[in-house]
Amino acid sequence: MSIVTVDGGLTALGYGLSILAAALFFFIAGMISRNQKTKISARQLVFCGTAMALAYIASYIRLIPKMPYGGSVTLFSMLFICLIGYWYGIRAGIMTGLAYGILQFIQEPYVLSLFQVCCDYVLAFAGLGLAGLFSKSKNGLVKGYLLGILVRGLFHVIGGYLYWMDYMPENFPQQLAMLYPIVYNYSYILAEGVLTLIVISLPPVKKGLTQIKALAQE
Repeated sequence: MSIVTVDGGLTALGYGLSILAAALFFFIAGMISRNQKTKISARQLVFCGTAMALAYIASYIRLIPKMPYGGSVTLFSMLFICLIGYWYGIRAGIMTGLAYGILQFIQEPYVLSLFQVCCDYVLAFAGLGLAGLFSKSKNGLVKGYLLGILVRGLFHVIGGYLYWMDYMPENFPQQLAMLYPIVYNYSYILAEGVLTLIVISLPPVKKGLTQIKALAQE
């Protein structure tokens, strides 16, 4: 029995295996966390789960129509994952990003190969957690957010070069063909990024995020 449909989606078996893999991932992540010297607190789990849920909901709120082969400008969905890295560091950020990537795959799966799935879902969204590298820096949220979305775009670009070049529109300038994955993926990622940076730079929003960070780290 196949786990992938002819149009690249998942069959019932594929969805079942994906959900089983997600459950296995959360179980392993939980076991690893229990064995760490610095354990994840109940408060951290609540904030991580809430941020992931908000990101999932926000991913459905699209400010522009969905791109032909995936990707869209959403209502700041990437920010919620980056916030976890900024609040709790790189480990929590990457783990939350990995879990969110699995949810994104279950939400809108498209399968060309195992590595393509890793690039477009698992690694791309885990990259958002790298915002944790700037968790203790001045203007750390802005720096971390920029790093996170650029790394997400990088993995999409890698997948684009390996698997999506055949889907390049015929009217795209052939002289710029090698730039197609970069233009396609960073067009919507940077558009959302610019909007997000504008919003989080507003004084009331900045103050609110500072208060939420203090609450998250109590």
